[in-house]
Amino acid sequence: MVEVRLWSSLSAAAGGKTTLDIQAKDIRELFRTLAEQYPGLEPFIAQGIAVSIDGVIYRDTWSKELPEGAEIFLLPRIAGG
Repeated sequence: MVEVRLWSSLSAAAGGKTTLDIQAKDIRELFRTLAEQYPGLEPFIAQGIAVSIDGVIYRDTWSKELPEGAEIFLLPRIAGG
């Protein structure tokens, strides 16, 4: 189980929760579990969410393992250019 922290609109989509305990071994399983347990997060996952693991940001690295005790943040996509 890993503790995941949500920022900004992701927290609102998860019913106002800022921290979630999720059973997942990698980013792919994390996203699948989040979509099942918190359907409001599914559109954000589809648009692309960055995952920060111990300060390193991963995008499209779905097989990256989630180490037990790691600091994990989900970051919504930021529009702009």
